[in-house]
Amino acid sequence: MFIQTEDTPNPATLKFLPGREVLATGLPPIELEKGDDVSTAPLAEMLFSIPNIERVFFGADFISVSRSNGADWPRLKPAVLGAIMDFYVAGGDTMHDTMQSENASVDEEVYEGDVLEIVEQIKELIETRIRPAVAQDGGDIVFRKFDIRDGTVTLQMKGACAGCPSSALTLKSGVENLLRHYVPEVTRVEQAF
Repeated sequence: MFIQTEDTPNPATLKFLPGREVLATGLPPIELEKGDDVSTAPLAEMLFSIPNIERVFFGADFISVSRSNGADWPRLKPAVLGAIMDFYVAGGDTMHDTMQSENASVDEEVYEGDVLEIVEQIKELIETRIRPAVAQDGGDIVFRKFDIRDGTVTLQMKGACAGCPSSALTLKSGVENLLRHYVPEVTRVEQAF
């Protein structure tokens, strides 16, 4: 088994590509942090047993792994590669089905009428134009809410994008400009923490 690795814009995170499906088609990405219940995520459990691994993000065909500050990738990378390889060679499933529904994206608000149409337009742009680009960097971006009163869209960054030094720039110069261009009701984008 050959596992590719890619740097991400976040120096604390590496993207691992095992050359196989990580999550079943159509399932939302999953992000777990050290200390979360990983009883239904055996690969995350293996990765968190490696010292200095703080966050794991599972995409459709990749795994983003974040290290703690002070740790360095030249020492951690072989252990992470070994854990991923051992897991898949043994035939493991990344996640059990119960975990999938618990981590699905949920809107923070209920929308109706014209606002619902605006929110659907925002979500479609995120799904078709923004998420694929963010996934290339080992992360994800999730819609949380839209405030019609001031035109604010709140999004959550996940995976390599969470805690990335360039995530604020990505939101402002990339995502905000795109949404404002296509959806005139949007005036700004904020990050949910």
